[in-house]
Amino acid sequence: MNEFIIAPSVLTADFCRMGEEVARMERAGADMLHLDVMDGMFVPNISFGPKMVADIRKVTALPLDVHLMIERPERYIETFASSGADYITFHYEATEKRGECLAAIRALGKKCGIVISPDTPAEVTDDLVPLCDMVLVMSVYPGFGGQKFIPAAMGKVEHIAGTIARLGAKTRLEIDGGVGMSNVRDLRRAGADTIVAGSALFNADDPAALIRAMRESN
Repeated sequence: MNEFIIAPSVLTADFCRMGEEVARMERAGADMLHLDVMDGMFVPNISFGPKMVADIRKVTALPLDVHLMIERPERYIETFASSGADYITFHYEATEKRGECLAAIRALGKKCGIVISPDTPAEVTDDLVPLCDMVLVMSVYPGFGGQKFIPAAMGKVEHIAGTIARLGAKTRLEIDGGVGMSNVRDLRRAGADTIVAGSALFNADDPAALIRAMRESN
């Protein structure tokens, strides 16, 4: 079983104080940082691009989990790899060149992954799991932070966890969207080993205490 990882999503951070926000999450015990890149086309929002990734890379040694919510992600894989990403994940729905994208990310020495949105069935990942270092299940509609968890995501986690176990793969299983103390235990039991939390952590009075509670939730 993979080590349990908590990855704060910097989308909820104060962008004017990003260095301080990153340091705050690092002190709180975060294992990784989740960076949502949005292009205003695949999703209706625009967040930030490779310069933000590069700037965050300068101020932390934590792994950077770059989640591309962009159309035709194959155009930007090399750019984000050179910006300092450790993981690069992209949406199943955003390209037909899924296998090529995964191979390209690995060829650049980065860990690769596929993401599925709430309306995409878990079964589409069955043949992709062996090619991935991580599969990310979106439990909210991509594009904005602070949304409520979509319960159907739990079944998707269970399905993909079963596929990973059946194949004996070491693929990480990540969940992103509306995750907090109310559902983290159930998600871990369903098979998620990587938890993305944005509003819950950045808006917490004591993010370190929340991270400790999440770790103890299983």
